[in-house]
Amino acid sequence: MLKGRLGLESARIPHADRHGLMWLGRGSLSVEDGTLRFATAGSPDLPPGDYAIPFQAVSCFLLEPGTTVSHDALRLLSRHGCCLVAVGEGGVRLYASLPAGPSVSARARRHAELWADPSARMQVARRMYAMRFGEIPGTTNLDVLRGIEGARVKEIYKQLASRYGLTWYARKYDRGQPDQADLPNQAINHASSALQAAALTAIAITGALPQLGFIHEDPGHAFALDLSDLFRESVMLPAAFLAVRTKEVLKDEEKLERLVRQKMGEAIRKDKVIPAMIDRIKELIDADDGGGDE
Repeated sequence: MLKGRLGLESARIPHADRHGLMWLGRGSLSVEDGTLRFATAGSPDLPPGDYAIPFQAVSCFLLEPGTTVSHDALRLLSRHGCCLVAVGEGGVRLYASLPAGPSVSARARRHAELWADPSARMQVARRMYAMRFGEIPGTTNLDVLRGIEGARVKEIYKQLASRYGLTWYARKYDRGQPDQADLPNQAINHASSALQAAALTAIAITGALPQLGFIHEDPGHAFALDLSDLFRESVMLPAAFLAVRTKEVLKDEEKLERLVRQKMGEAIRKDKVIPAMIDRIKELIDADDGGGDE
């Protein structure tokens, strides 16, 4: 039996990273005698068992499929300002979050200030470009910056497709007929949705504003698109092209979307993409939220 409000040391589920993120799947999160408990049938990261969780040391729980949460657990997490996010397997979808972000508004206010100032907004956009390509562009014109980015990305598509033994023609996407695109383009569409979900999760955890993008403008999740682009070449495209290659080489009968989700979920967990996105948000917005490692 696990004793005490926080449980035994050996019963604690380890954090996935220094941000205090904890992934839970295939189990039930509840409260017993004031202690947060997680009973699980087992997952790749956690053996079957009944665990006591020291929630005071957790910044955010990421709940994967097969998980239920009691009302009492929600009450406890909300009272202690612990974020809870419902995600798809490996973080490839974002379904809900509670509460949204840290308990103070410094980062959100700083985000809005940077976005509203044309000069500051351009500085952030150029820093994002430098994060992706290793150099700060000389231009201070956003349209020119987008053009430079587009040219580089086209070349990266060709190089990566060749590396995975795929034939690449061009990036084409018809929103009205997404299934009419060739397999590489379909895979990129699916991988992009998964990466955007990871970005929205990181934004929810940090308390940034998803609507205020520095490069993208119109979508309601413009900042998530900005953030996703930072991981396009290192995470999204390799996973997408690997899924296509797997389907072609192994003659896999699985739907391409499922294969892409699997590859993206593996990459998001293995490469700690969400923690890396949290770091990027902090680097870009640079606000003291007054509270540790949210």
